[in-house]
Amino acid sequence: MDLLRHFINGMSLGSIYAIIALGYTMVYGIAKMLNFAHGDVIMVGAYVCFYAVSRYKLPPFVGVALAVLLCTILGIIVERLAYKPLRQAPSLAVLITAIGVSYFLQNTALLLWSSNPKIFPSIIKRASIKLFGGQLSISHITILTIVTCVLIMIVLNLFVNKTRLGKAMRACSEDKGAALLMGINVNATISMTFAIGSGLAAIAGALLCSAYPTLMPTTGALPGIKAFTAAVFGGIGSISGALLGGLLLGVIEIFAKAYISSQLSDAVVFAVLIIVLLVKPAGLLGKMTQEKV
Repeated sequence: MDLLRHFINGMSLGSIYAIIALGYTMVYGIAKMLNFAHGDVIMVGAYVCFYAVSRYKLPPFVGVALAVLLCTILGIIVERLAYKPLRQAPSLAVLITAIGVSYFLQNTALLLWSSNPKIFPSIIKRASIKLFGGQLSISHITILTIVTCVLIMIVLNLFVNKTRLGKAMRACSEDKGAALLMGINVNATISMTFAIGSGLAAIAGALLCSAYPTLMPTTGALPGIKAFTAAVFGGIGSISGALLGGLLLGVIEIFAKAYISSQLSDAVVFAVLIIVLLVKPAGLLGKMTQEKV
């Protein structure tokens, strides 16, 4: 029974990683940029949801919707001000800018909300579901997290493969120059990619803080790094890879905490990543590509 409980908890944590990893994988797949400020967008979304629910007594779904809206706008602003001028710049310049944006968001959060930990209210306040005569207990937030992840993946896959904007995103991912010649607004497409990724980060922030309720300006840093690891694990640039990488990472982390050591769990996760990349450098579902230089 402990094995099943750890597996369910791992799926729940992995679902959060998968939702966050989508932001990394979409931006990289289309804009070929690594947005390391993505973890701090998670933190902003969590704080917006926290104040909406705790201070202004709004319903939880309204708080989440407000967080999604504000983080979507934040994603567009960050892309326009920080990343758009660097489209043709070396990747190192983009990386340094992303780190600078991350520090800017963290320190702005410190000024606005202080460094004092805040206890995030649970989105769902119902008792856990008891199974097998009470031997297995599953919280409603665990179920909500897994279901939300699955729904997001289904909707996002349909969006990318069936809609006009989704096709524009795939075209920009293949060749921005050719997409521009075909009449696609590349700048608007990339901005929309940042907007979608940031909106998903807000959802992930609310789910993360409902499961692990301590909220601080650095809340999104470690989950953001682990979600990036999940994106690389599954194959960065692949939506299905983000799902697979996130779920596997969450399960590995929970089992490592349970059966090895809670202090060594992160080391185990990154060790597994290194082994996978040594065997399959493009990730589990990634594709090897050759670039002409």
